[in-house]
Amino acid sequence: MKSPYIKLIIALACGAAAFIAYGLWYSFIVSKSAVVAGLEIQVNTIIDTASRVAAAKTALSKITGDETTVQSYFVPQTGVVAFINDLESRGRTLRSAVSVVSVSTGGTYTHPILVFELGIKGAFDSVMRTVGAIEYAPYALKVTGLSLGQEDKNSWHADIKLEVGSIPLPTTAPTP
Repeated sequence: MKSPYIKLIIALACGAAAFIAYGLWYSFIVSKSAVVAGLEIQVNTIIDTASRVAAAKTALSKITGDETTVQSYFVPQTGVVAFINDLESRGRTLRSAVSVVSVSTGGTYTHPILVFELGIKGAFDSVMRTVGAIEYAPYALKVTGLSLGQEDKNSWHADIKLEVGSIPLPTTAPTP
């Protein structure tokens, strides 16, 4: 008679051991699934970040040309002489003499401007064409003053005051 009870106890012990092992294994799997889900979220976040970085790089490469174009409308503070030469050559092309009366800086540090006072001499037609060529030059400029007068029968002069957008001087980092 002991034999069936022993078999029953052994069967119950094996069943209980299997149930406990299943419970432990299930809790182990659930904890590892949570870890895997967290890692999956991290991987998706990294992939999203990488795709945003790639999109930003693409956008930056596209606007680099635009930035160069926009920068060309401003006169750097180191390029004043070239700008003056450009104005004088525009005058010579239109048979007038352009002379620089004064150059000064203005504006703020982040939005500097260069203030020019110019004198233009020549025939009426050439003076007015030169004023127009300077006014519509491919620069960020604003005519703030213009006076026109006649010197002789065929000689006119124009005094023009310009504000030209500038680029701030680059700040250099101290060298170690």
